[in-house]
Amino acid sequence: MSVLKSPLTKNLRIALIQLKAGADKAANLNSVKNHIEKAISTSTVGPLDVVMLPECFNSPYAVDQFRRYSESIPGGETTEFLSSLAKKHSVYIVGGSIPELADDKVYNTSLTFDPNGEIIAKHRKTHLFDIDIKNGITFKESDSLSAGDKATVFKLGDFGNVGLGICYDIRFPELASVTARAPHNSFAMFYPGAFNTTTGPLHWHLLARSRAVDNEMFVILCSPARDVGGDGYQAYGHSLVVDPYGKIVAEAGEGEEVLFAELDHTLLPAVRQGIPVHYQRRFDVYGDYVGEGKVKVSDK
Repeated sequence: MSVLKSPLTKNLRIALIQLKAGADKAANLNSVKNHIEKAISTSTVGPLDVVMLPECFNSPYAVDQFRRYSESIPGGETTEFLSSLAKKHSVYIVGGSIPELADDKVYNTSLTFDPNGEIIAKHRKTHLFDIDIKNGITFKESDSLSAGDKATVFKLGDFGNVGLGICYDIRFPELASVTARAPHNSFAMFYPGAFNTTTGPLHWHLLARSRAVDNEMFVILCSPARDVGGDGYQAYGHSLVVDPYGKIVAEAGEGEEVLFAELDHTLLPAVRQGIPVHYQRRFDVYGDYVGEGKVKVSDK
């Protein structure tokens, strides 16, 4: 068998910013600025290529607050803020997610910026977090949010293609699968996510490792920090980087933290050649759904 070409062209150095968000938007953004500057100056993996933020980093994670904190994209305060930081530090920023206001609807939206401060990807959370766990947690995003209607793939410069999802999206393997397979051949899925202290212990690590093994790709999850003692939504923490073997290569704790990792580009062809599920799917048995969906590529 010939040697496979890696969909990740070279090693990628990333920092995951695990931080708390409160009711003061200005304070939240200032915290982002300080944490990114800390990540840039203290990186343990060398000069950073990507900085990633958690879900709802500029507002409380609460269904009754999303509209109050929502902004237009582009032109909104947070969009302009992240654009300036990406340009200042010459780094890609996977901008967690923020409440977006569009046509009087509110979406949970993630933006990615290139080192010139340009938006290169926009993903609206496709699967809304509507759950009711007995003796656990009840939460219904659809009370105030609208759902996106597309999978999102984008080109991360000359590193290769990546997919983007938000939190609850990770529970639906089709979203990752459509990005990993031809013609997109993404090397990673990025998921800003705010699992809580009920769902986190149950499934956070399991889902990250499952999507990595399903698709033989890297999976990166960035969580808010846990607000110990607070009376609002309690995030699980434990931001993660999982390699294509399903091995956790970096993990944060529960509090505010900057987590560094380097994605090894040689792992992808090794995994895919050794256990070639990419080339062994039996569409004659169970069909091929990829061509039937809606995927937006490099949407701005």
